[in-house]
Parts: sequence; C-alpha cells; structure tokens
Amino acid sequence: MIAGQWIDGRAQHGSGDTMQILNPATGTVIDEVRLATPEDVAAAVAAAKEAFVGWSTATPGERSTVLHDLAARMSARAEEYAQAESAQAGKPIRLTREFDVPGSIDNAEFFAGAARHLQGSAAAEWDGTHTSTVRREAIGVVGSIAPWNYPLQMAMWKMLPAVAAGNTIVLKPSEMTPITSLMLAEDATAAGMPDGVFNVITGTGPVAGEALIGHPDVRMVSFTGSTRVGHRVAEVAMAGLKRIHLELGGKAPFVVFEDADLEAAIQGAVAASLINTGQDCTAATRAYVHRSLYDQFVDGVATVMDGIVLGDTADEGTDIGPLISPTQQAKVAAMVERAVAGGAKVACGGFVPEGDGAFYRPTLVTDATQDSEIVQEEIFGPVLVALPFDDDDEALRLANDTPYGLAASAWTTDVVRAHRATREIQAGCVWINDHIPIVSEMPHGGFKQSGFGKDMSSYSFEEYTQIKHVSFDITGESHKPWHRTIFTGNND
Repeated sequence: MIAGQWIDGRAQHGSGDTMQILNPATGTVIDEVRLATPEDVAAAVAAAKEAFVGWSTATPGERSTVLHDLAARMSARAEEYAQAESAQAGKPIRLTREFDVPGSIDNAEFFAGAARHLQGSAAAEWDGTHTSTVRREAIGVVGSIAPWNYPLQMAMWKMLPAVAAGNTIVLKPSEMTPITSLMLAEDATAAGMPDGVFNVITGTGPVAGEALIGHPDVRMVSFTGSTRVGHRVAEVAMAGLKRIHLELGGKAPFVVFEDADLEAAIQGAVAASLINTGQDCTAATRAYVHRSLYDQFVDGVATVMDGIVLGDTADEGTDIGPLISPTQQAKVAAMVERAVAGGAKVACGGFVPEGDGAFYRPTLVTDATQDSEIVQEEIFGPVLVALPFDDDDEALRLANDTPYGLAASAWTTDVVRAHRATREIQAGCVWINDHIPIVSEMPHGGFKQSGFGKDMSSYSFEEYTQIKHVSFDITGESHKPWHRTIFTGNND
C-alpha cells in the first residue's frame, strides 16, 4: 500500500477508507491507498500556512534554484514517471514518454526561469507629490484540484506557477491517479523545497475536495475538471470569498474551410480527436467541413480511424489506450447510441471491442443535428462528429454555438480567412492548420462555460499573485494642501 498523502515534507497514510488504484487497460490492481479525511486536509493546510511565511519571503533566485533542481530530478526519473503515468491512467507508453513527461519537465524549467521575472509597474509620480510603485505578492495557501486525464501535467500546471510566485499549495489529485503527483512531491522535497510548501492529499471530491476548498485558511482555489463540478467548486469557494481559477470542459470546433489542405485536415482531425483517447478538454469534437469537401473528409477520417491500434499500453505500437474506467466507457457508448437513435449515423467505430479493459473504438459520427446532445455536450471519449456548412458566416456561427469556449482550430490557406477565424471564434486558444500543440510559454484557459484564468506561461502569475499599490510622500510637508478639504483650522 502506497502512502497516499504527502504532508509537511513526508509521506503519510490517510485516515479514511482503503481504495484500490486500477490500471484501466487491464482492470488489474496497481496499488492501494488510504484516502484523506477532512482531518488530513486540515493538517496539510496547516503545514502550508506555516510554510508560507518563509517561502513567500524567499528570493526569486532561491525559488528558481529549487525548480531547476526539480526539473533535473524529474529528467533523471523520466522513464519511471512515464511507466507510472501509463499504468495508472491507461495511457499508451508512447504518449507518456513523448508528451506527458517531457511537457511536464519543460514546464518546470520554464517556471524556474519565470520565477525571477515577477515584476510590478515602474515607479512614477502621478500626482507630483507621491511616488507610486506596484508590488506583486503571493496570495497564501492555494487549494488545487487536478483531474485524472493528465495527472502529472495537471499537477505541474497547478503547482509550478503557485510556488514560483511564492505561494504554498495543497494539491488534491484524482483518487484514481495519485501516483505521479506523489512522486512529484517526493522530488520537490529532495530538490530543496521546504517542508509544507507542496502538499498532496489523495481523497474523493465530496470529502477531501470540499474540505480543501472550504477551508478558511485556503486563500485561493484552482480547479480543473468538468463544468458541472466547476459550478460546485465556485459555489463553495465563493462562500469564503476566495480567489478562483477554473479550467473546465470543452467542445472544441474543428473548422475546415473550402480552401484547406484536405489531407492535412484529415490527419489533424484524427490526431486531435483521439489524443489521450479523446479524454482531453481541448480535443477536437465537432468538425465543421465545407460541403464541397465534406464527403472526402468523412471518408478520409473514417479510413484513418479504422487503422488505429488499440491494445497493450506498454507496447510502443499501441496508438490509443482505454478510457479511464468502465463507467466512462459506458457513458461514451450511451452517448453514441442515443445519437444514432436520434437519426445520426456512424461512419466508423461506434462499439466496445471484445477483451479486457475500458476500450472504445475510434468513432466518427455524421448526420447529427446542431442542437443534439452529441454536438452540444462534452463526450470525453474517442468520438468526432462531422457536420457540413455552406459559407464562412455559417461555419463561425456553428463553431461558437455551444456553451463552451476552451479551444478551436481553423483550417485554411487564406490569410484573411484565418485572421477572421481567430478573431471571431470564442475560445481561449485558436490554432490555424493544427490542433492540440501547446507550449509552456503560452497561456491555456477558456471562455464562457470553459472557465476563466490561465495555466502555464507568465500570464498564469495573474492568477497566483495579488497587486499592492505602495505610495511614498516625497514632499516632507506636515500640512498637506489636501487637508483643507477635511478641516480649515489653524494647525501651525
């Protein structure tokens, strides 16, 4: 049984029930963990609160040194991280080796540098008698909740900007996928991060999650997950007037204009819709294709999807893995079945393959209506819906016609059309002639029901810092001219 909690610089067992951690590709038990109770959460928050004074006053250089060492330690254990992430989340080993782990290490290296570049605005005398400056200061204890689809990357996205800015953090990973978050805490401590700066609690949302976001000593809440749960997180956090950062669901449009490189769009659509078995809030889920290209697009995507290899996630030849659980598998299958019952057609896939594991065949759905569930609601599985359009106005209107606004892409060789798409599509990220690539230097976050606030990049510091105006009198006068606005007596 692993110690599922990392509190005040050491591994501990939780005080709650025992839970098995399963490999969704095989259904086998990887390990067991005792879950966190509200008492465990309180201990982690107390440790973070005590550590805040020292960490928030550490120099940027000191914080930077710790994060550089963390990146180096993770690099040395890269294969161990990749294997653990693959096993707990059901990811193909190729994905964890080439995407999850390298991206996480790059995030650490970026924030090691960014920690030394936190600045306020330049000093000036706006009224002629006072010098004003702006201090950018840490907020305090941050309570973060990360999802199961990218356990390591989301732990990094939560922890790095928080601690680089001088905050301390209590992270709750999904109870289904805590292993790499605990490895990260171990490496952070070994890298010199003081005890209590980074704590990990493994517990359920209703118990540990609610205790964390509702704790009076937590000054900020950062949550990544579904929009439905995000509403509950906001409700609990706002009751305590906490700073909130929410990265929620998505329903990314993939718009293929009539002048697009069709082969590039076909290849891009398959990759963008199937990454992480479609369990990605930025994954392409709605392909709007100009009617002149529509049939060719559908045929091309179906052909490529039919060749996708499902199987052993430890095999380099496996393309995509299972869904996170049989429950998620049943949810995806039911959404496709309801779409077909409502008149949609399946161009490929659309079934649960034989064998063990929570697998679902890559699926392309056609003939759905714009207002149908499968077009409007997040699926979180390897399913792409294709719909035709006749002109640019219609394409952009349809692209914006969901409650979500996290990511999108447009495919065109016309620069004017590309600029119009990036301007009018309501999403936090719009790619042109690609879909999915992210970099540490650029922000990630959504519009509308996809939440607010940014992960990654220096823009994330806007979430994890608070601004203080400092004003210095430069006249040395005891009796200020403005005093007479308040009183006019002789004060000599």
